[in-house]
Amino acid sequence: MCGRFVSASPPEELAAYFDVAEVVADRVLDANYNVAPTDDVYVVLVDDGVRRLATHRWGLVPPWADDLRIGARMINARAETVAERNGFKQAFAARRCLVPADGFYEWQVRPAQKRKQPMFIHRVDGEPFAFAGLWERWKDRRPGPDGGPAPWVRSCSIITGAANDAVAPVHDRMPVALAPAAWATWLDPEVDDLDLLSALLVPAPPEQVTLHPVSSRVNDVRQDGPDLVEPAPLLDNDAAAPMMLPGMEPNSR
Repeated sequence: MCGRFVSASPPEELAAYFDVAEVVADRVLDANYNVAPTDDVYVVLVDDGVRRLATHRWGLVPPWADDLRIGARMINARAETVAERNGFKQAFAARRCLVPADGFYEWQVRPAQKRKQPMFIHRVDGEPFAFAGLWERWKDRRPGPDGGPAPWVRSCSIITGAANDAVAPVHDRMPVALAPAAWATWLDPEVDDLDLLSALLVPAPPEQVTLHPVSSRVNDVRQDGPDLVEPAPLLDNDAAAPMMLPGMEPNSR
């Protein structure tokens, strides 16, 4: 799964990296090193034939939802079932996006320890991941605060799949990160070949990914700042010596 990630790249850098034609973000988002469900995040999508960078709420809210609360339970869609699940299948067929991320966190179960070890997972080359995502529009059927129609809410979800060999020792799943060659197909709302789209949902190459342990401060969604991604000691089960994992940076010991 993906329950927390980092979004620190400024919008102008994301716009250039993802070759967007227009930035339509409602506001410039502050760098966030501890993005949590229901936070606003940047997404890349094609709308009205134009590739755009926009802001969406993380946690998909389907058009049929009664209220926004369902979004907190729909932050992730499984690659294996996204084409079939009622909450996701319509978006998978026509409303796909990329969710830029400078890295993500996963928690490793440590035998003989009560707490899980948080790990920061990112690209070796420092470039952002392009997580495969879905987006939707939703409007509350009740009037807005001023008595008029409620505003549209745009939301998104991140698709997860099997972990690659670098991440598997930490968790058995990870976000699907699409290669640049797949972006145009994924973003094109006219592409409705579900088999073709599903074939894109594969793990990122393990050599593209590195990871290191970080402080348990990241467990608290109120914590933020670049220090959250700084390496922290990873102790073995006797709490005496550091241990290396596949894909871990040598200097993170």
